[in-house]
Amino acid sequence: MTSMPALKPEAAPILACTVSRDVQNFDLLIEDMEAELGESWGDLTFADALLFLRQPDAQALEFVAIAMDDEDDPSLPLIRELIQTAKSQQIRVILIAEELSPMMLHQLLRLGADDFVPYPLPEGALREAVARLRKPVAVSPVPPVEAPPAAVPGGGGRDGAVLPVHGLAGGVGSTTFAVNLAWELATIDRKAPASVCLLDLDLQFGSCATHLDLPRREAVYELLSNTAMMDRDAFLQALLPFNDRLKVLTAPADILPLDLVTPEDIGRILDMARSNFDYVVIDMPSTVVQWTETVMSQAHVYFALLELDMRSAQNALRLIRAMKAEDLPIEKMRYALNRAPGFTDLSGKGRAKRLAESLDIDIELWLPDGQKPVTQANDHGLPLAETAAKNPLRKELQKLAKSLHQINQTAAATG
Repeated sequence: MTSMPALKPEAAPILACTVSRDVQNFDLLIEDMEAELGESWGDLTFADALLFLRQPDAQALEFVAIAMDDEDDPSLPLIRELIQTAKSQQIRVILIAEELSPMMLHQLLRLGADDFVPYPLPEGALREAVARLRKPVAVSPVPPVEAPPAAVPGGGGRDGAVLPVHGLAGGVGSTTFAVNLAWELATIDRKAPASVCLLDLDLQFGSCATHLDLPRREAVYELLSNTAMMDRDAFLQALLPFNDRLKVLTAPADILPLDLVTPEDIGRILDMARSNFDYVVIDMPSTVVQWTETVMSQAHVYFALLELDMRSAQNALRLIRAMKAEDLPIEKMRYALNRAPGFTDLSGKGRAKRLAESLDIDIELWLPDGQKPVTQANDHGLPLAETAAKNPLRKELQKLAKSLHQINQTAAATG
């Protein structure tokens, strides 16, 4: 371990430094820094760090590890300034905190700290945090959209991306996900807005109409009961507009048997939707039906929502087994954990990791708990963007929509 103010331009470059009131109070941190970086790190006090981060030499740093405990309350304004200065210099920040109040930790994380590790350091925790910082940021949790070899029938001249959403248990938020994803896609590019269609294929208990305060019409039943005679005008007339940006095929007014429609019926509806819209978001029933395979075959990405509970785990396992047995395109599945554990909930994150390992899946979307504002938005019949724009769940869905839109535009430009 080296003292930063006494550093000389020697062989080992300084890649990181600890910042604390007195690093000797964090002996485990010293050991882990030496194990991870050897001699390529230094130590600074809060005041010295603020001066150093403003110098050109600081540009070589990969990260700073700010170590603090409950005796550092008087230094909080300085620590806040440190984090902001580091972020302005594009230097990553790891918080090492001992007995810090959740409110204080939350404030520091909101300022831009990249990771958090509790002290005393769990074995390997610092190494994992550094590995996360060094890991390249993924462009998107979904693969590029591939254009089909032939034009999609339906007369609209488009070839929309199909994005089904399937809840693996009741109440996991699949309709909320589908409705808000569709709205975010419809509004993500205000200069050149994409055309988006939301299909509620939960024929018995679909609630997209409730989430968007839309009426249920007999025209939907008429369309579903005779898709062979459906043309472009009939399909578009069955859709309802929401705020002039989104078109919605609601669930029928009455409860209908799920086998009312055949795979051929669903295929015609998807072909028509794809040919007339850039994106087709589908709210699927939680039940697997005979036309589920039809949707999966046309899907570009198939979102599966689950929660951190036993019923979701069991249902996910059963679905995976069924898909493998029927040789369905399981590679299209993208798992989303709703009401995911927060950034500092290490116990919850550990449970989620064990869940993914036991199912042999990757949880690629971690959706935060939007809490009461989500229920209120659904009851008022409005997307989260209209009622709670700063809600963490809304922000995550907005990021996903932006990522999907960028990929789709890139695929269109190169294809």
